[in-house]
Amino acid sequence: MKNPCKNGAADGETMVTTVSLEDIVLDGAKEVFASMVLLPLEKAAESAPWADEQVYLATITFMGDMEGCFGICCDQASVQAIAAGMLCLAPGASLSDSEISDAIGEIANMIMGGVKTRVQHEITNIEISIPTVTLGRQLQNRLREGMSKICIPTTVGEQHRAELSLAYRLRDKPLG
Repeated sequence: MKNPCKNGAADGETMVTTVSLEDIVLDGAKEVFASMVLLPLEKAAESAPWADEQVYLATITFMGDMEGCFGICCDQASVQAIAAGMLCLAPGASLSDSEISDAIGEIANMIMGGVKTRVQHEITNIEISIPTVTLGRQLQNRLREGMSKICIPTTVGEQHRAELSLAYRLRDKPLG
């Protein structure tokens, strides 16, 4: 089975910068988690399957000179810990579905905003949508034709995990 999270550029695509988009996404996520969630986020050695458990997938689309979709996927326990941290509540605090969805959606928004800021000197035109949060089984950020995808498995705190993904393509700029 083909890995839907294979890192790298599509055939014939050149890298945007000498700094990889993977590093940009990971650095932005680490900054958001350290300052807003108060839990450390680190790149994991490899991705572990979600099996058939319910997960939250927060996505935010973007268009312009680079277009695509950023996503963060977490299981129930992880998203609960992330939302509690963001809302400055004790671990294990009871949260409503709307509080959890709002928190993970805002995390996606802040990470993608950080990506936009970090690439704006080379990719000047990027417009970002509002986040969408979905709860379900076997969710993933899918590729469209001509897109590349970066997947970054992460650990959050000591016992939680999240997967960051960026499906993207660079738009051709007109000559002139």
